[in-house]
Amino acid sequence: MSIDIVNLNYSYGAKQVLRDVSLSINAAETLSILGPNGAGKTTLLNIIAGLLIQPPHSVVYDGKLFKHLSPRQMARLIGYVPQLIVPAFDYSVLEYVVTGCAPQIGTFQRPSQAHYEAAMQSIREMGIEHLTEKSYRQISGGERQQVSIARVLTQCPAYILMDEPTSHLDYGNQLRVLKTIRRLSENGFGVVFTTHNPDQALLIGGKTAVIDRYGCLTWGNSGELINEKFLSELYGIRLCISNLESTDRKVCFAPGLND
Repeated sequence: MSIDIVNLNYSYGAKQVLRDVSLSINAAETLSILGPNGAGKTTLLNIIAGLLIQPPHSVVYDGKLFKHLSPRQMARLIGYVPQLIVPAFDYSVLEYVVTGCAPQIGTFQRPSQAHYEAAMQSIREMGIEHLTEKSYRQISGGERQQVSIARVLTQCPAYILMDEPTSHLDYGNQLRVLKTIRRLSENGFGVVFTTHNPDQALLIGGKTAVIDRYGCLTWGNSGELINEKFLSELYGIRLCISNLESTDRKVCFAPGLND
């Protein structure tokens, strides 16, 4: 199973955001999307998720176009964690997470005990049991991010899209989310997430897609694509990559504030 983006061009009015973008997203893989502010990372995610009108034949889901998929089929295919979450109803965290089961529930049916058990399993997986009975409206933005990931886990789609899933989290919870992303891909999910931090892409591994400020995309294996010259040109500032012997992995860092 794969999602294929073919020669995608996208504009907001006269401003072209994405130019001739092509890539493939496979099951059981991670794809990190990097790029400067305004490059089109969120736009690309929204197009893949079907939230923006797609140019004809530009996105193919396992051989099918979006117009040939029902909303229920799309919900079973793709789960989406947006960057900004505005709760519409005053659900408890558990009630909100169980709504992720909607694709498996009939139109006039209520969630069963099995659905609630699946929701609790996702809550435990995210380590947020202490939030279970709290109002979704009364928890912090970072906590909402974690709850929204739990909801998508309950939805159990083939692909999970996350728009900057670590942006509102403290350092410990950022690492927990990255571990969740790694675990999801190991369990067969295709995971696509945007980030401003190249080191997260190096830590996760898998593949990386980079959108430059002109809307052009380059993609490949993270360890091969992410190098000092490429990143320094992308962000317009000197960045260094070094192999950290104590952990046997590459790290990305700025050499200092004076460079």
